[in-house]
Amino acid sequence: MNKRKIFNDPVYGFVTIPNEIIYDLIQHPYVQRLRRITQLGLTHLTYPGALHTRFQHALGAMHLMTLAIEVLKSKGEKISEAEAEAACIAILLHDIGHGPFSHALEGLLLDAHHEDLSLMLMQKLNDEFGGALSLAIDIFKGDYHKKWLHELISSQLDVDRLDYLNRDSFYSGVMEGKIGYDRIIKMLKIHRGQLVVEEKGIYSIENYLVARKIMYWQVYLHKTVLAAERMLVHAITRARELYTQGKLELTSGPMKEVFSRSWYNESDQVPMMLAFTRLDDHDIIMFLKQSQYHEDTVLRYLATGLIQRRLFRVELSESEIADTYRLQVVERVAKNLALSKDVASALISEGCEVTEMYAPDQEEIRILLKNDAIVDLSGIESVFSTQRITRHYICYPKPY
Repeated sequence: MNKRKIFNDPVYGFVTIPNEIIYDLIQHPYVQRLRRITQLGLTHLTYPGALHTRFQHALGAMHLMTLAIEVLKSKGEKISEAEAEAACIAILLHDIGHGPFSHALEGLLLDAHHEDLSLMLMQKLNDEFGGALSLAIDIFKGDYHKKWLHELISSQLDVDRLDYLNRDSFYSGVMEGKIGYDRIIKMLKIHRGQLVVEEKGIYSIENYLVARKIMYWQVYLHKTVLAAERMLVHAITRARELYTQGKLELTSGPMKEVFSRSWYNESDQVPMMLAFTRLDDHDIIMFLKQSQYHEDTVLRYLATGLIQRRLFRVELSESEIADTYRLQVVERVAKNLALSKDVASALISEGCEVTEMYAPDQEEIRILLKNDAIVDLSGIESVFSTQRITRHYICYPKPY
């Protein structure tokens, strides 16, 4: 059977699956499940085109990895076939630990980060594939001696970010987020064992960082997107409470399994992980559709709002939300919706969102100057600011 297939990606055009093991991994249920997990969670409620999936992103990031490997080879870097294959496997599988609606429910269904879950599933796949993923796992963890291979997967300038910024911009229609991924990749080089960007690529890096900031505040942290995600978190939290109290029936087997066990109980981890691999956006959507008719006022209100797009209001502030203002909001919601103050309070959430264009306290993007010196990006006088931006929010129902 020919496993060197070609698929047509709307962002990059025709893309080739590089080898047989990549094909077999793509066909595995863990990877196919990503077809049923939206890349941007509930962002499509604000940007209708943003319905692309983690599966598309995984294939796109793998494609960019193959381009990066080719560029580095063309500049004299010795990269074995095994290393190239392992790097492609690592980036293909880097998101298999994501749960339904991606970051929206991060850590809620299973109290673990998606990268930790991805690693656990990669280790399970390694057993299934007779140890063929061992090098990929070492690269993914950063344990391989060529550290720059890990940086291509996870750093402040990796193929993961290059793909999701380009792809999310494409599907959301926010053209300000489009980046010159191809030029950035062509400017990559290994110098003295370090992944660097040639100096002539500095303006492409600046554009990349500005685009990232725009995408965060215009798409990822958009007020309406934030409202929908907070409603979903509230709905799942409420569902777990009601299920634990015996007041909620679930039709989804994986949800039952996850709700019935504790991640902190070692004997529960394997059953929960297996249930998690069968859980996707469809389970959550069916749960929300059924919950529109549940007797619990809070769950019913949240589910109906999400299914019918009756989304909450979000107010942003540069300072923390005052307790006195929160009490005013509770009273206003209770009055407008004819709810008790306890129910109104249960429907309100607050918190903060933090982002920054570039984090100089993390491993930096390194620039190779024409004089052969390597400098950190933060040490170059540039047009962009590294200022961290914090926005506090309060999210609550509005009358319809």
